[in-house]
Amino acid sequence: MKRKRLCNILLCLLLSVAAYAHKDSTDVAFERIAIYQGTQIKLDIASPALTALASKGKVQHYEIGANVRLKDRFYPTLELGWAGGTGTKGDSITYKGNGGFFRVGVDINPLKKHPESPHALLIGVRLGTAVQGLRQGLNTAELPYSTQADCWGEIVAGCQVQIISGFYMGWMARMKFLFTRQEEGAPAAEMKTIYIPGFGDRANMNWGVNYYLGWKF
Repeated sequence: MKRKRLCNILLCLLLSVAAYAHKDSTDVAFERIAIYQGTQIKLDIASPALTALASKGKVQHYEIGANVRLKDRFYPTLELGWAGGTGTKGDSITYKGNGGFFRVGVDINPLKKHPESPHALLIGVRLGTAVQGLRQGLNTAELPYSTQADCWGEIVAGCQVQIISGFYMGWMARMKFLFTRQEEGAPAAEMKTIYIPGFGDRANMNWGVNYYLGWKF
C-alpha cells in the first residue's frame, strides 16, 4: 500500500515537472517570436518654442519622429523636420534660407529590470543630414539662391513615460558633432551657411533638447 502511494506521488511529481517544462518551452518559443512590440509616432513641442525664443522669432524649427520597439530594449529611430529663417554673423554676413533634415539612429534601454515596462530610459546615437536653399553674403537681396548639404552625428539621452495606454510623453537631450566643418580663415564668399536645419548655428559642437508627445500603434 505504501509502495503504491509512493508510486502515485512520484507519478504526480513527474507529471508536474513535465507540465512545467512544457510551459517553459512554450514561453521561450513565444519570446523568440515576439520581436516587435509596436511603433511610436512622436511630435516635438519644445523645438518650435525654444528656437523662436532664442532667435527672437527669426528662425523656425519643426520636427516629428518615429521609432520601433524591438525585443523590449532596442528602438530604431527616424526623425524628420524643417527649419530656417534669417540670421547674421558679425556686422556683414547675412543669411536667409530654409530646408529639410532627417536623422536616423537607434536607442537602447539600459535598464535590466522589467524591460517590458512601457516606461524607458533611452541612450543612443544619430546620423543627421540637412539640405537647404539659401542666400548668404554681404547683401542677400542681390544674391541668387544656392543649395548646401551638411552632415553631423549625435549622442542622445532621454526617457519616455506612458501617461495612459498608447499615449507617451518624454524628452531627449542631444550632443551634436558637425562633420562638414568650415575651413579656418575662409573668405566671406566661400563661407559655409551660418545656420543648419536640424543642427542649429554652425559650430563644431552644438546642443539640443526635445520634448515629445508620442502615440503608440
